[in-house]
Amino acid sequence: MFNFNSWRQKTLIYYLKGLTLQSPNPNPLSISLHFFCTNTSDDSTSFASSYLINNFGFSPKSASKLCSTYNVTFKTAQKPDSVLNFFRNNGFSDTQLRHIIAKSPWLLSCNPSKRVLPKFEFLLSKGASKSDIVNMVIKNPAVLSASLENRIVPAYEFVYRFLQSDKETIAMLNYNPTIFGSAYVVHNIKVLIESGVTDSNIARSLRTWIKLFYRTDLHELVEELKGLGFDPSRSIFAIALIAKTSITKTLWKEKVDAFKKWGWSNEDILKAFRKQPHCMLTSIDKINLVMSYWVNQLGWDALAVAKTPRVFGASLEQRIIPRASVLQYLLKKGLLKKEASLTSPFVVKEKIFLDMYINRFKEESSYLLRLYEEKLNLAQTKEKTGTI
Repeated sequence: MFNFNSWRQKTLIYYLKGLTLQSPNPNPLSISLHFFCTNTSDDSTSFASSYLINNFGFSPKSASKLCSTYNVTFKTAQKPDSVLNFFRNNGFSDTQLRHIIAKSPWLLSCNPSKRVLPKFEFLLSKGASKSDIVNMVIKNPAVLSASLENRIVPAYEFVYRFLQSDKETIAMLNYNPTIFGSAYVVHNIKVLIESGVTDSNIARSLRTWIKLFYRTDLHELVEELKGLGFDPSRSIFAIALIAKTSITKTLWKEKVDAFKKWGWSNEDILKAFRKQPHCMLTSIDKINLVMSYWVNQLGWDALAVAKTPRVFGASLEQRIIPRASVLQYLLKKGLLKKEASLTSPFVVKEKIFLDMYINRFKEESSYLLRLYEEKLNLAQTKEKTGTI
């Protein structure tokens, strides 16, 4: 344990030596009085800095910076020792404590029974384990500085309202404990509620795209989507909101340009986005692969995909190519009506596809099934060998 008296004596000696070099006849009494009078106010900060160095291995520079930045002051080891013992008794290792103190050194000066314990007790009452709490604090030490009544409880209750489960709420907080420390989360949930977004849509967004709730411009984005014709009460609204918030403006423009490369107009792109917002979550590489196969190899109209953008959600190798081989044969034999949709076969379920495009053609069904399975097997082989 750090010895404050010894440290102070050594510091005084070094200080006296420094003055001796500057003055041939120093007055020891005046030096001593000068030192203790001018440094009394810094004693607690210096001790705190030394405590960080000796107990956590911080460099003098980083320890001093932490103390000055967070105004960490204490004159004895009693308070910080009691804080560390509190955390150790609650399952925190010394390595984890070093990480926490580096982020929130103010904890060493707090009363853990008042500042920290009530938060632990609240989480435990909701079904969190000690390891859950350790994980939350490690990921976001700032949670310990958040007000229990004004921040943690309201945030928990808001999330619980939509997930309807303590277990799922704790799991979400375990995954992203910054919910507790962000003022935007509760605010943005209120924005969605006031905009007419349903609880089920909010729950879906919480589960799939928590970053949405940290946006500072969420209200503007909601209004933009409503202006494009999206209904906040429908499930597709949540998908559109995720698409708009998960893609940068630069990448959005690059995807628009990729679609235009295949002959789509701005209106075509907007209509496709309205029908299936997921199309804007498709990578540029996949957009080009699907469209290249559709246009260059099959010889089909690029705008057909704009009318059924769900095609981009299908696997090129495992769905589009096998099913396209069946459709090509049916078209060649004149077994499909001219007005038949070329995109519908790619978005229906497997059983429906087999019934509508293979089994109902009795005389051709054996060949069609063999053709279809050959393409599927080829895709599976490529996947196993990593060539897809």
